[in-house]
Amino acid sequence: MESEITDTETQSQRPKRSVAEWVTFSAASFILAIVVGLVGYVWLNENDQPPILSVSNKQTIREVDGKYYVPFEVTNTGGGTAESVQIMAQLKIGEKISETGDLQIDFLSSGEKEEGAFIFTQNPRQGQLIIRVTSYKLP
Repeated sequence: MESEITDTETQSQRPKRSVAEWVTFSAASFILAIVVGLVGYVWLNENDQPPILSVSNKQTIREVDGKYYVPFEVTNTGGGTAESVQIMAQLKIGEKISETGDLQIDFLSSGEKEEGAFIFTQNPRQGQLIIRVTSYKLP
């Protein structure tokens, strides 16, 4: 039974790992641990909070060919994603609502911003302009 190789003989024939191999293995393991940790952190913390949506006027109103463009920005500062985000604008001159507008944003993930504009035929500076989020749905 000379052809049998024992475990000690196999281990003695296997070359030892070099310092470069250990450094590479350590770096790869460290990076993998960081990625797994970050994915776990995002998974645990992000789903607990619902979407929190806010609208702000981004720039000044501009007039082109008798139409008034009112730019806005909607931001999701919450943890969850919002779908079918409905935004409504009302232009109130005096006591009467003279113009309205609706806009839908298909998808707004956490931390995301979208820009758009409402177009009015009357000057919004001469009345009260209300822009607000009216609804959304969860994915």
